[in-house]
Amino acid sequence: MLVAGLPAAAFGTNCWVLAPAPGEQCLVVDPGVGVVPGLEDVLAEHRLRPAAVLLTHGHVDHTFSVRPVCGARGIPAYLDPADTYLLEDPFGSISAGTLEAFRAAGLEWSEPDDVRPLEDGGVLELAGLRLTVTSAPGHTPGSVLFSATSEAGEPLTLTGDVLFKGSIGRTDLAGGSGEQMSLTLRHRVLSLPDETLVLPGHGPTTSIGDERRTNPYLRELQEHPA
Repeated sequence: MLVAGLPAAAFGTNCWVLAPAPGEQCLVVDPGVGVVPGLEDVLAEHRLRPAAVLLTHGHVDHTFSVRPVCGARGIPAYLDPADTYLLEDPFGSISAGTLEAFRAAGLEWSEPDDVRPLEDGGVLELAGLRLTVTSAPGHTPGSVLFSATSEAGEPLTLTGDVLFKGSIGRTDLAGGSGEQMSLTLRHRVLSLPDETLVLPGHGPTTSIGDERRTNPYLRELQEHPA
């Protein structure tokens, strides 16, 4: 499996590109602000053709470039229905600082046309790949994990803003829930195999095993079983 990541020009959001191999169709995950030029370079370098855009959640720093990526190719985007309201009002649930940054940069939002629903436990078979969808609310109501396995049997999970290296996603924005995040981490994240490669929404990659041992939020949950 080909996995390529590039940070968006703003907010450090990771955009991920997954494909079976170079020269094939691919999936684009979380195309954020200003990511299109870099994404086009990655697609050209590996001769990839996007088949769909996957969204780990609906926050605008992860969805800003959905319309240009999808609209230029006539491809759909996939999002949990619990977060579709964030596409209708993308600035209603972000921090004041983030909103001010958008205004200062003169960035204008355009809602995508073709957004298809994700289901908890559903399986997406797109671009020659098979990904399992796991509902993971807490950061937003419709946050999800996308999990896949390489041809060599190596598992990977795209965690969006649920889990980062050494940290977790914030729950103090509109729609966030600390209680739901704890349940997600306990039952959806800690249940993943240690060898799982974590592709987060921000920051460097990590593994479930490393986070299980070193992430203070996961350590606390393990030290205080429900």
